[in-house]
This record gives sequence, structure tokens and C-alpha cells, in this order.
Amino acid sequence: MKSELGNRTYPIWLLINPKYPDVRYDIWRPVLDEIQDRVFRELQTRIDTTNIYIKSAVDDIGIVPNTLNWWAKEVAKEIELFRKLVREHRPKMLVTFGAFPFEFARRVNEVKPEKGPKAWSSLILRNEFDKSMENFDINQTNTIPLLRRVLTTDKYIETHNYMSPTDRETYFQHVGTKIAEKIIKNKSNLDIWIK
Repeated sequence: MKSELGNRTYPIWLLINPKYPDVRYDIWRPVLDEIQDRVFRELQTRIDTTNIYIKSAVDDIGIVPNTLNWWAKEVAKEIELFRKLVREHRPKMLVTFGAFPFEFARRVNEVKPEKGPKAWSSLILRNEFDKSMENFDINQTNTIPLLRRVLTTDKYIETHNYMSPTDRETYFQHVGTKIAEKIIKNKSNLDIWIK
């Protein structure tokens, strides 16, 4: 994948870990489908997704932090470069996928305290998502953390009911609905609509 795609002036940005570029399809696509469904039902229009800005947190996959090299000097340089982009273009939504991109975005926005890789479990990221929705402000860049992967639990497999949504589907519906609500509420402040 290229290190960036789309238009920097677009109000919605996706920040991904270059080790996991498939989040654009595995996570973002089902969330976007839910958003588009909610937006269409409410506004009878759709979001033009052709210019969504997608950026790898770091250009070199070799410097992606792990527990041994968490936040090397090269990553700090990438944070500073991305901070300049955010300040220049002021996206309304900065959607992250998983622990590394979320902590990267926190450091871009100079949120303290800085945290390590084990600080961001799936449950904590889900809670951070809910906080981001509660504190959403269209006049600033809102960091919106999504999970990098959503697993189906063994409990679901044991009690499989074809009429009930899976954990994955429930997650996508939840986050897609919440994001759609913010988009609908702020529709006149977002230049994202299909013309």
C-alpha cells in the first residue's frame, strides 16, 4: 500500500498501521456501510468516499513499534510530520485502527500521559471510542479509535443463532451508528456529500 491515499483537505481521515492495511476492508468497510445506511435513511444522500484521506502512521514498516522498540526516534519524526499535516488541514474525524495508530494520534495531539502498547486492550479502545463520541466537537479534530480486529467469541459459536447478529456485526452497527449520528448532526459543517 502507498503511505497515503486520498485528499488531505477531506474532513475524514483514516490512520492505519502499515502492518495491517486490510483494516480498510475488514473494519472500515463494514463500519462505512452502516454509516452510509444511517445517513441515507436520515438525509436521502450518501457520503462521497472517493477522497477520504488514508495515511500510514509511519512510512517504514520496519519502525512500527513493538514491545521492544516502542517509540523509536524515527517514530517521533513521523509524529511531528503528521502533527504538521493535521494542524494545516484540520480534519474533522481522524479514525484510527488499533493500539499503535491510536497512541500515535494521541501523541500527534499531545495527549498525556503517553502510553505503551499494553495500555490499549480491545475493551479500553471500545471505551475510548465511546468517550470520543461523547466529546465530539465539529470545530476540532476528533480522534475516533476503532478496533483493528473484531473476533467472534467461542460462546457465539456454541450458541449459534442464525437470526442473531454476531459480535462483529454488533460492533460494526454500534460504531457505525454512533459515527453516523455525529455526521448527521453536523451535516452542514461537512463537505462530504455526493453531488
